[in-house]
Amino acid sequence: MRIAAILVAAGSGQRLGAEVPKAFCRVRGRTLLEYAHARFAEHPLLDDVIVVAPADRLDEAKALTGAVVVAGGATRQASVAAGLAALDADVDAVLVHDVARAFVPAAVIDRVVAAVAGGADAVIPVRAVTDTIKRVDDARRVVDTVDRSTLVAVQTPQGFRRDVLVAAHAAAASDAATDDAGLVESYGGTVVVVDGADESFKITHPWDLVVAEAVAGR
Repeated sequence: MRIAAILVAAGSGQRLGAEVPKAFCRVRGRTLLEYAHARFAEHPLLDDVIVVAPADRLDEAKALTGAVVVAGGATRQASVAAGLAALDADVDAVLVHDVARAFVPAAVIDRVVAAVAGGADAVIPVRAVTDTIKRVDDARRVVDTVDRSTLVAVQTPQGFRRDVLVAAHAAAASDAATDDAGLVESYGGTVVVVDGADESFKITHPWDLVVAEAVAGR
């Protein structure tokens, strides 16, 4: 089985408040794109890595990673579709990873790859929800308390049989999906879970960069 990874690095990162797109923010001298790319490029079970970057930063992304780089779209879903279109014809399975989760451990990639190689249509790494979850209405009043025992927080990389993910994208009713596994669910595929990791946290807000500095310095 030939497995490739698509690194989604085309987001603007407005919530981060940075002067550059999120993937090009630096932590201890290296961009988040470099941290994420190294984890996949160095993985022994992956055959190729595609980077999806903003259209005006393709040359920079290429210089930072040496990977095949394609321009992203207006939405995350469109960006992933651009990455899928760039895969070699003989790729059987694909991992889709958000560069915002720049410090994903190799063990998480191992678990996702093993599940896909074992025949899963789709696989997602998850963590148990530890906060108390409340449902609120439009007036910001608490409606009820949600049972968190059946809830998980989803991380990336998400792994897929290539044909299943391509078909799920083609069948999508809109281009607003923020989660590829959700497209597979809607398409009728089965999604299984494996353990994620604390290090796979998503860098979204300025405080997350403080955590990233600590993780990168370990």
